[in-house]
Amino acid sequence: MRGTDQVCILNSICEFIIDCEHKTAPIQEEGYPSIRTPNIGRGRLILEGVNRVSEETYNLWTQRAIPREGDLILAREAPVGNVAIIQKNLQVCLGQRTVLIRPNKSKVDPNYLLYLLLGDEIQGKIQSLSGGATVAHLNMGEIRKMKLPTLPPLTTQQKIAAILSAYDDLIENNTRRIKILEEMAQAIYREWFVNFRFPGHVGMEMVESELGPVPEGWEVRKLFDIADVTYGFPFKSNIFTSEPTDKPVIRIRNILNDYTDNFTTESVSEKYLVKNGDLLVGMDGDFHMGKWAGDIAYLNQRVVRFRPKEKLSPYYLYLALEKPIQYFDSTITGTTVAHLSDRDLKSIRLLIPDVTLVKKVNETFDSLFNLEIMLKIKNTNLRRTRDLLLPKLISGELDVSELDIEIPAA
Repeated sequence: MRGTDQVCILNSICEFIIDCEHKTAPIQEEGYPSIRTPNIGRGRLILEGVNRVSEETYNLWTQRAIPREGDLILAREAPVGNVAIIQKNLQVCLGQRTVLIRPNKSKVDPNYLLYLLLGDEIQGKIQSLSGGATVAHLNMGEIRKMKLPTLPPLTTQQKIAAILSAYDDLIENNTRRIKILEEMAQAIYREWFVNFRFPGHVGMEMVESELGPVPEGWEVRKLFDIADVTYGFPFKSNIFTSEPTDKPVIRIRNILNDYTDNFTTESVSEKYLVKNGDLLVGMDGDFHMGKWAGDIAYLNQRVVRFRPKEKLSPYYLYLALEKPIQYFDSTITGTTVAHLSDRDLKSIRLLIPDVTLVKKVNETFDSLFNLEIMLKIKNTNLRRTRDLLLPKLISGELDVSELDIEIPAA
């Protein structure tokens, strides 16, 4: 149960709460992760596709404080209110529209504070404080003065945090396994379709094509000839709700985490439905690519869905699309945000191997793809269970004070 102390202010249980630099950090391929709002998940950082900065930039961007294990990073915008904790052996700096929160460990367990801030009560306050503007936004004064419910004793906080962290640890373990599967698939694709050292390649003849020299018998085909391409529906974003009884909608920011908290009451054709295994690409910003494995949901505008028309592994299609999408990502620029167009997608040509190798491709890539989707679905279910438990534990509805729960050492 919660303690009997008065309601506290967030700033009073933290060593400090500081804002990010209000400018874009210069990035490079290798270096320290620069955490922007898309990298802040619900509890853990999303490092897939993270921007990276040099040591010099890192030192400049951490002059006020060096983020360390146990610190929280809060998104002030897009999506406002997401919070993640910095894990062990991770050195990061803050990107734009983020806030660093350092809990005072003598007053609050960092993981407990993380889940408290992600709970319905505080998220409701955040949405209320950030509403009214064109883009939902929290200012520093509101963050520091945010009222929190009465905190339970520290040992109870640690027990609650241990229960909820166990789910996030399982999710992270599955995520690492998914990463290994992705690396295996990329290595096979590179060996077979870039280096052309595929099964039975000995003695092959190379012929010229619009993609350069390719093995004889292979085809270069238009993307739209081998895949169904569906663009998202222009839902009215001003009527999005957080009520899961309505239709879930996938926006660009949801592609990488297989999770959506956007719902709408608008009626829309089932042709916009997204199911497990569908390939998605965001058409604005960084052109995120993903293999969806979450709840069945609807495509929002500026998200495009790809499904193979023929007996072709979706994983092969995904891997074949990576290079052209990355090319557009590096060459398309806009005044504010880069936009991927229908004309860009229609210009894509993909290499399709002969019938014999297609069968081997499907056998190889489908097994990896199915395992990856299964792990992603497990993660979706783990998140759902965690999110069901979270409000009950944080509110004290489920009392853990008398439970014999092992508390991880600090």
